[in-house]
Amino acid sequence: MCRLFALTSKDPVSPMLAIKALDVMKEGHDGSGVGLLLQDLGGPFEEIKDCPILSGIFSEEGIRRLDLFMMDQGFLTKYKISLKVPKKAVEGIPRRGLYLIRAYELPEHWDGLEPEEIAARLSDIRLKIREMGEEKKDMIVFSFWPDTIMIKEIGDPMQLAQYLGLDRKELHARVIMAQGRQNTNYAINLYACHPFFLKGYCTMTNGENTAFIPIKDFLTSRGIPEYTGYQSDSEVFAHILHYSMVELDLGIDGYKHVITPLQREDLESHPNAEFLFHLKRTCRPLTIDGPNCVIGTLPDHSIFMVQDRKKLRPGVVGGKPGMYGFSSEICGLDAVIPDRDKSKDIQPMHLDTAIVSPERQEVNICRQTEALSLPL
Repeated sequence: MCRLFALTSKDPVSPMLAIKALDVMKEGHDGSGVGLLLQDLGGPFEEIKDCPILSGIFSEEGIRRLDLFMMDQGFLTKYKISLKVPKKAVEGIPRRGLYLIRAYELPEHWDGLEPEEIAARLSDIRLKIREMGEEKKDMIVFSFWPDTIMIKEIGDPMQLAQYLGLDRKELHARVIMAQGRQNTNYAINLYACHPFFLKGYCTMTNGENTAFIPIKDFLTSRGIPEYTGYQSDSEVFAHILHYSMVELDLGIDGYKHVITPLQREDLESHPNAEFLFHLKRTCRPLTIDGPNCVIGTLPDHSIFMVQDRKKLRPGVVGGKPGMYGFSSEICGLDAVIPDRDKSKDIQPMHLDTAIVSPERQEVNICRQTEALSLPL
């Protein structure tokens, strides 16, 4: 199994807090790698929230090709962080070129574009860079999005964090997601490393998505360019989230009805029965078959946790006003927020969606038996 930890804080904090949580849960993952998402950034990124940030790993030749490509697109570098790796190699961590974190000014000819068009163009550029990198094996790109940094690598999470020097103020963030990666199903590939991010929507999963093939086939048939890749059977969770909330215009409670629809007897008594029967029929290929525990973030920086019906993967939510954690194990919460009221910790059941809003004042639970928040 993998181990997950997400943190939401009113003040920017170090990603080392999430790494610490993974470290105390290390008996539950094999130390084969870590994936890290940082959002609602502090430090130098605080004043450039609208600038897209490119995160990835590049060889020297890859950097040269990237620079020519970005200049041709009209992008200028606004700010960058250099993750200088030690000269001495660390066993279990591959030697790479440059771990790139670079914020860009939007091209001048994009002035006046609607946010939806800017989002589409940023996504197209990310896919193009990925294609370029796969062609010559000199670029790996994890994200190209405002106020977002993603770092992924093979190796023990704590050793890797020290190796890359992640305890630096420029990387402090209010939203942090981290997964200790155990690669049990596929060959090691950084594109298979959680979390998975798409246009502000992000998920990571502890479990096994045995319904992967029908889900992948449904998503790829939608004609949406970003629904591609699928080096991991868990990447589809982020795409289902995007599809539910953007293409179907549902709320986060609707996402739960897509991936784990209610049984007939529960649907018949539901306040939105007619709509949910229709949703279950039309989105049946997106029903998951776990066990899976999914933690995700939304564009407004809300964080949520859901379970499938099997409820066979651990998950707990707890904290205090101003800081909440989502963890695979209680010991992860204890390591990061030891002074919380532990009697208020919540372990979501299969009908629950546990959510902490951007205000970070409490944990809210919405149950699938309740009326949908979206007016229908």
